[in-house]
Amino acid sequence: MYLQAQRYSPSIDVADQVQDFYERYPYPRPVDSLEQYRRLWDDPQRRLADYHLFWPDRPYSEDFSILVAGCGTSQAAKHALRWPKAQVTGIDISPTSVRCTEDLKHKYNLTNLHVHQLSIDRIHELKGTFDQIVCTGVLHHLADPDASLAALRSVLKPDGAMHLMLYAPYGRTGVYMLQEFAKRLGISATDEGIRDLIAALRLLPPGHPLEPLLREAPDFRQEAALADALLHPQDRAYSVPQLFDFIERGMFTFGRWVRQAPYSPHCGVMAQIPQSPRMAELHLEEQYAAAELFRGTMVRHSFIVYPNDRVTDTPNICFTDDSWLGYVPIRMPDTICVQERLPVGAEAVLINRSHSYRDIFMPIDSLEKRLFDALDGTHTIAELLDSMPTPLERPHRDVARSLFERLWWYDQVVFDIS
Repeated sequence: MYLQAQRYSPSIDVADQVQDFYERYPYPRPVDSLEQYRRLWDDPQRRLADYHLFWPDRPYSEDFSILVAGCGTSQAAKHALRWPKAQVTGIDISPTSVRCTEDLKHKYNLTNLHVHQLSIDRIHELKGTFDQIVCTGVLHHLADPDASLAALRSVLKPDGAMHLMLYAPYGRTGVYMLQEFAKRLGISATDEGIRDLIAALRLLPPGHPLEPLLREAPDFRQEAALADALLHPQDRAYSVPQLFDFIERGMFTFGRWVRQAPYSPHCGVMAQIPQSPRMAELHLEEQYAAAELFRGTMVRHSFIVYPNDRVTDTPNICFTDDSWLGYVPIRMPDTICVQERLPVGAEAVLINRSHSYRDIFMPIDSLEKRLFDALDGTHTIAELLDSMPTPLERPHRDVARSLFERLWWYDQVVFDIS
């Protein structure tokens, strides 16, 4: 079979293999409508929270430049819809992905979107720099991720921010077992090979490490998703220590996880284990590595980095001095406040629906709920405390500090510290 020879022949360039793969199995699957996405991001508070997730220390603006590197079939178009005042550039090596993105551009009149068929190693041909770079689900498929990360850094502005997503190894154990299974049997990314593999997965023995993914990710049984996971010609994963080494080699500074609660010893089940106090004494990188090992099912790492020679200091949310009183808390848009079937002593439970771990929820008492209800995205914490009707209803400073630090770690708020 041609593809089988292509997958294992070192004489064929990896980039050509990956381009050919996505030509035949575009992923994510092409979409015809972005109406639901448009409605979701028509919310100014959602855009405000997203902006300060990346730039806590910059005044809010919608006029900035974005590069979506490896934009797939719709990601660049989505960013152009999300930020109509921004200038968005999408690049991809797949002509099909570029064509699908162009179709969406014309359908939604996205005059702020420019799309190019271009590989990351040729990114200098764009002859420009960007405030934000989005590169999710891409670098782990490339022949030389370090060189590609360096190329991205060369077009990121000095005060820019980069959103990366890389595969994580432990939660993908079942994926790598089935990849090896497919290799040994010579199963190729053809329509027939994928159909037979789907049929085999229906008979997967109970308890197989792939079983949770099949159960929790329904689109995994779609042909393009299955091919992308099990039959991709190039795939690697990064544990937390390997990820930090990768960032350091690329001359970046780690900013934060896009969703940080699963990595924290202060949140969910991690706060309940006997080792939690010992874990909290570790350096943050060691805390994150320990959390990845204990949770054991992370399939990806989504995070934000900054150039290590950033003109201004890397944004730092700190509760050890009084600077937190000047922060403006902004609710995360996916948070819901549950007031039924509550734990003892709780007035409500806050849940960020973007979390995949069910143990990550935050109970709050009646005093904390009054303060949470007062969040409007415009007032500082000090102003919110002063706005409480009477001194009896005003939380003690230590109580407020604890509340906002927990809200931060539980991904219930971001802060504008500009």
